[in-house]
Formats: sequence, C-alpha cells, structure tokens
Amino acid sequence: MTSKLILTHEVTGLGTAGDVVEVKDGYARNFLLPRGLATPWTKGGQRQLDQIRAARGKRAIATLEEALSLKDLLQSKPVVVAERAGQGGRLFGAVTSKEVAEGIAAVHGKNIDRRAVEFVAPIKSLGEHKATVRLHEDVFANLVIQVVAAKGATV
Repeated sequence: MTSKLILTHEVTGLGTAGDVVEVKDGYARNFLLPRGLATPWTKGGQRQLDQIRAARGKRAIATLEEALSLKDLLQSKPVVVAERAGQGGRLFGAVTSKEVAEGIAAVHGKNIDRRAVEFVAPIKSLGEHKATVRLHEDVFANLVIQVVAAKGATV
C-alpha cells in the first residue's frame, strides 16, 4: 500500500517542500509523519501546498545564472567558524548549519538558508571540513569550512 503525502520540508532523495509524493505506508507512518517532514494529502492540503510553494519562491535564488555565480563565490575561499574546543581539538558540541550560514554571511556577504547546508558527517573537531550547499535545483556548491578555536575558550 502507498500513502499520498505533501512534503513540508526537503527530504534528500524524495523531494522538496511542497511536492506531492507517494511512499510506502511504513515509511510515511514511521519516518516522515513523526518527524514533521510531511502531512497527509487532503483536499484542504492544496491551500497549504500553495503557501509552501509561495514561501519557497520568495526564498529561492531566482535564476540559474545567479546560482552559478554564487557557487563560484562560495568556492573561492573557506568559511571560518570559531568554536569552543577542548584539548586535542575536540569541539564542545558540533558545528551547525546555522553557524555555517552565518559564516557565509560574514565572509561573503550573502544570506543562505541554513536548510540548504548539508554535511557529509557531523563536524566535531578543529580543522578543515567539507559541506555542500544547495543553491538551486541543479546547482550545488562544495564549501570548505575552517573550524578554529574561539579565543579564550580552550580548556
């Protein structure tokens, strides 16, 4: 059996917010619905779908050319993020996508939606790490993140 759902958030490999998808009942019941990533499809769901698409249109980078130029800008130099770290370079916690988005705004002067930043693995140590930023449906920027110890925060 399959369930017809409206995605409320982007799900890698399935679709973006506002897409109507059909998935197996177990995937919907055990993963998508409990995490708030989707809502069941109803007649009233069309209004919600229109609102999500309008909000996505406002946030989205308008053209492919803008996305490509932003990709070149982001890949030009690393984003520096200062974090509290203990001995051996281990962080207290992890670097979040919000901190990376703020770092992009500080370094490049461009505002990026934090939900567009994806990590290969959680960043929990000092040094150089990689992340991917989705700028457009077909454009991904490979970002270098330089994690440094915050001043006076080492133990």
